[in-house]
Amino acid sequence: MDDEYAKLIRRMNPPRVVIDNNACKDATVIQVDSVNRHGILLEVVQVLTDMNLVITKAYISSDAGWFMDVFNVIDHDGNKITDKEDIDYIQRRLESNASFAPSLRGSVGVMPSEEYTSIELSGTDRPGLLSEVCAVLADLGCNVVNAEIWTHNARAAAVVHVTDESTGCAIKDPTHLSTIKDLLCNVLRGDDDLKTANMKLSPPGVTNRGRRLHQIMFADRDYERVGGTGVEGVENKSPRPHVTLFDCIQKEYTVITMRSKDRPKLLFDIICTLTDMQYVVFHGVVKTGRMEAYQEFFIRHVDGLPISSEAERERVAQCLEAAIERRASEGMELELCTEDRVGLLSDITKIFRENSLCIKRAEISTKGGKAIDTFYVTDVTGNAVDPKMIDSICRQIGHTILKVKKHRSNASPPKAPQGTTMGFLFGNLFKARSFQNFKLIRSYS
Repeated sequence: MDDEYAKLIRRMNPPRVVIDNNACKDATVIQVDSVNRHGILLEVVQVLTDMNLVITKAYISSDAGWFMDVFNVIDHDGNKITDKEDIDYIQRRLESNASFAPSLRGSVGVMPSEEYTSIELSGTDRPGLLSEVCAVLADLGCNVVNAEIWTHNARAAAVVHVTDESTGCAIKDPTHLSTIKDLLCNVLRGDDDLKTANMKLSPPGVTNRGRRLHQIMFADRDYERVGGTGVEGVENKSPRPHVTLFDCIQKEYTVITMRSKDRPKLLFDIICTLTDMQYVVFHGVVKTGRMEAYQEFFIRHVDGLPISSEAERERVAQCLEAAIERRASEGMELELCTEDRVGLLSDITKIFRENSLCIKRAEISTKGGKAIDTFYVTDVTGNAVDPKMIDSICRQIGHTILKVKKHRSNASPPKAPQGTTMGFLFGNLFKARSFQNFKLIRSYS
């Protein structure tokens, strides 16, 4: 009965969305008012992320059963959203009553099962792993049409969409599917990963692909720091995000502040992680600068209680650090654009492997018969790739096919805003309360 009543309230109070290009000189302002429920913030942020919009500022409030958020957004060129079709599309998506139904773009298993087979992979990262996976798929007559691959903290995860080479559709033969699973599991295990490698066929659904990758890596416990050398040591070279937890004793919130390098989809990754860990953001502010992002959230568990144990505080901090780091683009960015064919990805990744390139992250897509792939690569030690080596690889593949899009350098971590975090973001929210009501628990960095 409670669930039906909640649905009735949502139907009687559909989301109200205002998109304003006059309120801010350098961004489009999107205001969303709606009946509050768990997960609504993630759904709104996902709509904006699916549109490839960059969120430069955000103000979040969801107390007293009502959700009221404001987002300042720009496109990837730094411009306001002025195209009427785009504005109308954003408005329709956010105002739809179907719980902000997720877009089909960038999702796992959202297409009918006849279109492709969706494969989820996880295991220990190592140089050449993606090349080995692609070789197996090519040998088994699987064409990779879309994929996303992440590596973090010595772990690797991927969501791969494949079709049958002979039919161009999803693979349905149970024997063929069983063979794919057995061989991929063997590749993922390698010589010393007998228990933690995992491969499964994901059912049709509407889980965002990025969110699914977060869930896979979270289940693989990639947030637990490991020592040693090799891939683990490479990961630890990068600047670490700074996560701090406070207790707001008077208001019974846990306050989380995060400082890190800014990048696309950062807010989505953080909200995704908090939501899947069963936390609710009641208030929050996001502020981005030229190179940095600063975020502060007032949260409680879904049971209405703040974080109460030191172990859970540390776990939340570790998981948020991992969420920030997973999609961070390390190394040199290479973009490949050519006619798609079965085995293309296997051939390209084999060349990378033979030239001692380590793929840190990859996004694979096909559109209109064209393969459009992006790879972020380092050498096997995690250092920048020799430009002469890249030039040689581009000559081998073809300069018109493979191009260096951007060279990423390791910038120093951003400085903290001056003064207290509470004064910086929420000075007015609790101005009637003394700062004595806030207890600094621990800084994790």
